[in-house]
Amino acid sequence: MFHHQDTLHRLNENIPLGEKLISVHHAIKEQFDFIERIAVAIYDDKTDMLKTYVHSSGDGENPLRHYQVPLANTPSLQEIMKLRKPRVVNDLSIFADGKQKHSKNIHQKGYAASYTLPMFLNNIFFGFVFFNANQKDAFTDSTLHYFDVIGHLISLLIINEQSSVRTLLATIKTAHDMTHYRDSETGAHIDRMSRYSRLIAVHIADKHDLDDEYIENVFLFSPLHDIGKIAITDNILQKKGKLTEAETKIMRTHSHKGCEIIDSMLKDHGLDSFENINILRNIAEFHHEAVNGTGYPNGLQGTEIPLEARIVAVADVFDALTSKRPYKEAWSNHNAYAMLQRLAGGQLDKECVNALIANKGQIEKIQQKFAEDQLG
Repeated sequence: MFHHQDTLHRLNENIPLGEKLISVHHAIKEQFDFIERIAVAIYDDKTDMLKTYVHSSGDGENPLRHYQVPLANTPSLQEIMKLRKPRVVNDLSIFADGKQKHSKNIHQKGYAASYTLPMFLNNIFFGFVFFNANQKDAFTDSTLHYFDVIGHLISLLIINEQSSVRTLLATIKTAHDMTHYRDSETGAHIDRMSRYSRLIAVHIADKHDLDDEYIENVFLFSPLHDIGKIAITDNILQKKGKLTEAETKIMRTHSHKGCEIIDSMLKDHGLDSFENINILRNIAEFHHEAVNGTGYPNGLQGTEIPLEARIVAVADVFDALTSKRPYKEAWSNHNAYAMLQRLAGGQLDKECVNALIANKGQIEKIQQKFAEDQLG
């Protein structure tokens, strides 16, 4: 009675999305052995960026890693999004002279045909699902209806996880926004430092073997680093003068309280077993640790501090230095870089500092895109 083996049983397991996509790919290849790669790119509507996310090929075989491109610069993908219909290209040689990196890399990898499905949920565009085949004319009328079904299955898999995480983040952000009237932190700060965090993660990705799913989670979760400040009273959070030793001790509890708040909300949303949620916990609890062991709450040193917390610490300090606050003027990028270099190896991770400074052009673009609203 139970002799049949469910080929997609791993979709029910608590494993990363990338592994689930690999399971789907293996099941597909049993019937359609010409499928060489399945990949997903997700969309950031604030910057119009399309970003690589998960794929089913080994990193050595994947032609696009840690890549992003403005959707406005990809007319063919824009058309798919606007028409809200899948696109079939049974001879990818037509893109052989493409100028974009993704077109060149796909062609150089030798893929011969493709099927691309746009992902939508309630009219919200999420990104694309890509199927790459190793032979021309692979996608026929007799097979396309299968790929429509499979494509939407993958789309729902991605959107379900992204929607759950975004619902959680929106809930936490709503609570976090309440502190904006009590703290000097701004929405623009959140937008900037999350993108600085992504820059750092992408720069060090190859050395640390970070996949695009990890990078996206750092980007998504970094804005919640100070969620624990909700639990700090106004007389401490809004104090204009120097905090007393007792007040400093209370202020420093925000990192642990942040983790407690997150755990409570995770349980309420049924996401406490979500595979990558420890990235969020680590960012909230350990972003004030220092690589020389002088930080808090646990006095961790060096690589004892989770990488995501070390990344966010550098992004947060840099944006704090270059932002105007009631108690200080904004520093120039030049002076802020010099300060980061002085802090490198002591308070901050030197590799992460160097990674940020190596992306000065991108930093300036982020600052221009997400400048402070001078009118409030």
